[in-house]
Amino acid sequence: MHLQGNGFILRNWQLRDAQSMQRNADNLMIARYVSDRFPSPYTMADAEAWVQRWQDQDPVINFAIAADDEVIGGIGLEFRGDIYRKTPLLGYWLGEPYWGQGIMPQAVKLIVDYTFNQLDVIAIQANTFGGNLASMRVLEKAGFERQGIIKKSVIKNGEIMDEHVFAIWRPHPNPSPEERGF
Repeated sequence: MHLQGNGFILRNWQLRDAQSMQRNADNLMIARYVSDRFPSPYTMADAEAWVQRWQDQDPVINFAIAADDEVIGGIGLEFRGDIYRKTPLLGYWLGEPYWGQGIMPQAVKLIVDYTFNQLDVIAIQANTFGGNLASMRVLEKAGFERQGIIKKSVIKNGEIMDEHVFAIWRPHPNPSPEERGF
């Protein structure tokens, strides 16, 4: 499974990805705006465990972002239970040398299209830390709408920050009068 971008692909994880993943993920600039479950420093053992966890997915919900057969980032969905079961969380990261090249907005659009066309999902939610303006811009470029801000709700490296909530909804071919605003 792969989704073609401009100069990169989203594809399933492969065992050989661990080395380039570790090299690109082991960066404090990336770690500062992701959840604590993203290790820092990012070791080879972390990369190998990640790849092993995701290499045999069905359906694919977590993709390697690859350029020239090197993993330069990752993007995936976290499915939740109960009332959130059809609204996964979107998460992503990109190696610093690839920032500012338009890769991530395109990758987000690709995974959104894939998700709405292939999976039983009604919406996708993404959350960013207050200081992560670049990620907020990525989501807006990909069609997500800001839903709100949860003040002082996350802590990262001892700093309390706001969480910005974004969402995008499955396109509906025949919206009800309520959905059209009537």
